[in-house]
Parts: sequence; C-alpha cells; structure tokens
Amino acid sequence: MRDPFFDALISAHDAGQPRGIASVCSAHPLVLEAALTRAVRVGGPVLIEATCNQVNQDGGYTGMRPADFHAEVLALAERVGLAREQLMFGGDHLGPNPWKDLTADAAMAKAEAMVAAYVEAGFTKIHLDASMSCADDPTPLPTRTIARRAAALAAVAERHSAGRTLAYVIGTEVPVPGGATEHVDELVPTTPADAEQTVEEHREAFAAAGIADAVGKVVGLVVQPGVEFGHDNVVLYAPEPARGLIAARPQLGILYEAHSTDYQSAEALQALVRDGFGILKVGPWLTFALREAMYALDHICAELTGTSGLQAGMEALMLRAPGHWERYYPGDDLTQRLQRHYSYSDRIRYYWTTPEAQQLVADLMDRLAERDIPETLISQYLPELWPEVVAGHLAPRPRALLLAAVDRVLGIYDTATTAA
Repeated sequence: MRDPFFDALISAHDAGQPRGIASVCSAHPLVLEAALTRAVRVGGPVLIEATCNQVNQDGGYTGMRPADFHAEVLALAERVGLAREQLMFGGDHLGPNPWKDLTADAAMAKAEAMVAAYVEAGFTKIHLDASMSCADDPTPLPTRTIARRAAALAAVAERHSAGRTLAYVIGTEVPVPGGATEHVDELVPTTPADAEQTVEEHREAFAAAGIADAVGKVVGLVVQPGVEFGHDNVVLYAPEPARGLIAARPQLGILYEAHSTDYQSAEALQALVRDGFGILKVGPWLTFALREAMYALDHICAELTGTSGLQAGMEALMLRAPGHWERYYPGDDLTQRLQRHYSYSDRIRYYWTTPEAQQLVADLMDRLAERDIPETLISQYLPELWPEVVAGHLAPRPRALLLAAVDRVLGIYDTATTAA
C-alpha cells in the first residue's frame, strides 16, 4: 500500500493539479521550531528530514541517534501545539555514505543498522541512497550494484516497519550530502532514459531481494532538474532543458524529488513543482538565513551596547577546529575567510550545536536582553523583516526576529508548493 499523502500528491500531478511539499533538512532547533510553528499557523503537513551524516546510530555530527532526533522534534511539536498527524519524518541519503572509507560489506552492514534505527524510531519517508563507492568498489559504482544495495536496505526497512506504511525515494543525481564543493555554472538534467533505467533496475532488484510488493511504496525518484548552488553562485531552474525528463514522469508513476533547491527564486520553485518535482529539499538556505539574522543582531548589539562578539567568536572557533570546512573551501586566506562565514554551502552550520557556539549565541541574546530593537536598526540590518515589524505583525525582539528570518524562507516554499 502506498503512503496516502504521497499517493494524493502523485494523483494531483497526474490530474494536472500539481502541488508539493518542502522537505526541511535541518537539525538546528530554531529552524525546526520555525518550521513546526509555521505548520501550526497555516495548517497542512510538515516534513522534517534528517540526513545520514547528521543523525545515525553512531550519533552523526549532531550527536543524535534517530530515536533522539525523533523524540526532540516530537517534544518541540508538542510545545508549539502542532498535532502529531501533521508531522512526517524522513531519512535522507540513507546508505553507506558515512562509512564509505570501509569495505562495501562493512559499510553496508553499518548502513543496514542505520536504516533499521531510523524505521524503528518512526521515520516513514526513506531515501535509499547506495550510490557511493566504498573502499573496495570501482568508481563509478555500476547502476545495478546501486539498485541491489538499495533493495537490501529496503528489505531491512520492511522487516523493521512494524506495520507502518513506508514511503521510499530512490536514486541520486546530486552531490554528496552538504551540496557542491565548487563553483557551478551549468548542469545537465537527468535524461528520461536514465530515469527510466533507475526505476526499472530498482524494480528488478526489489523483486530479487524478495520484496517485490515494496516497489509499490516507492513514491519518488531523485533526479537532477538542473539546479544547484556552489560556494558563491546559484544555478536557477530552467524548464526547457528538462522537457524530456518532465514528460517522462507520468509514465513512471511517481514524483520527482529535487535536492539542492536552496536559494532558488520563488518563480523557479513554483516552476519545479508545476513540472513534477513534488518534493523540494531545503536545508542550507534555512541555516544561512538564520546566520544572516544572527550576524545582523551582532551588529545591532554593537550599536546598542558598544559590544559584539558573535562573528569574531565563530571565526576563532572555526580556525581552532577546521575539520568541517578546510577540505571544502579552497583559496587564499581572504577567500577562505569569506567562505567560512558567507558560503552558500553554509558549512558554518556544523558549528552551531557546539558548546562554544551555543555560548556565543547565548551571550549575544543576554546582551540584547530581549529588549525592543529600534525599527530604524531593523531597517538597517534586517530590512526584509522591517515591514512586518512596522505593521505590528512581528515583535522587534531578538528571538522573534531569528525565527522570522527562517520563516521568511519557509514561506517561499509554502507558496511554491501550494500555488504551482
């Protein structure tokens, strides 16, 4: 049986009434709070996803296992008043990626344990991604091997589903989790033949794994529509090069899932949904917007109190612990400094949950002491939020402004997925 929500989305697209859903891929508490609060305010479902590197049975870079993340989001949903039935959980890029330096057998054993942990914790939307080569694999990995490994992971998910209806997403036509690591200028959309081959090979692999019925639970295929962002540029969606791919979707009987849709224009996002990309992944844009707002508050704090320290403190932290950015940000000292703070790939997001960064943010909020911030300073440093403050719809308080900065991006996705 196919998941009812995604089945309805597919039927709507097939009937010429396209709509979609944004997949919020973030573990930052303020991002999650903004997403859940928006769902309370506007109604409808909210899809929260964790990635394999972010959350896994070993803790990931957040230190959370799937059950921990699930419980944290549920507790936050209860606190903001979101009904449980409005909340969906997904696992993104579930496969060997965190352990690709191991042999394939060892990495797949870890991946299977991760999938089991996700499903047992209550995640129901499962992106099966076994596309990466492991230590003893050829590069690139043959597509049939990818499908066979994905089917092995799906078999694990089926065994641990405890009667819950799962929704599978297959395929990958995107960079590794976290986004591109270089400047990008132009992308070639997935060809219809490749999309059809991916679906067929997974269908065959599911049958060979003894889970042929689970093919009916596949609701999405990850494809490259021609969108991406690098460190300092964004490639916007252009429908014309993807015409063949768009035309092929109805015959596949599923939705397309578009990754790396961050920083797309409102018009581009609406066009993606209109053209069959019913699931839009967003993550770095949300923490990028949050970082912009926090740095704006840092400047405002300097104006009001004569002291600041967040950005300088984050710079010192990233220099002391360069593991999350050093391999990804090439260039001279100036280029690297700019990328540490302002890159679209937003690798600074890996630092916000550290005790040092949390203390820096807490110090900033304490200095501002939840005071009303003058409208003129909001106009100067947070101009996109100024109209809501002037109209009385948004309190000129630090925490409210941070949440509003994230909500502004989420609102773009809400419009795109409901008005396409």
